[in-house]
Amino acid sequence: MEIREISKLFYKIKISNQETTSFFEKETGFSLTRFEMMLFLKENDKCLQSQIQSELKIDRSAVTRHLKILEEKNYVTRERNEVNNREIFVRITEKAKTELNSCEKKNNAMLQPLNISLNTEEAEQLSYLLNKLIN
Repeated sequence: MEIREISKLFYKIKISNQETTSFFEKETGFSLTRFEMMLFLKENDKCLQSQIQSELKIDRSAVTRHLKILEEKNYVTRERNEVNNREIFVRITEKAKTELNSCEKKNNAMLQPLNISLNTEEAEQLSYLLNKLIN
């Protein structure tokens, strides 16, 4: 591939990302990153802040900013590890679990337009290709 073709492809990915994340936030009321953070915590209960950073592939300061917002809304709690003071444990709250469940029930129908544009096979292909680009 020529550099111009690669540039066009990456730009389309960028625009697609902007449009889909904006749509997601508008429909759910959650930023996509914070939503993924809370789901990760819901699935893993208590974990280290560094685990969230690693899982979501975002830098430490971004994780801290997102967690601060989630903590202010009482969606997560953070506490220092008593054994290693440099580590911070994060736990999702019951309030957040309730909000996530409510959001899921409310928005499953609203988010169907995303499913209409891609059938199951296309969504799997897209996921495979995106993973290939990430790795």
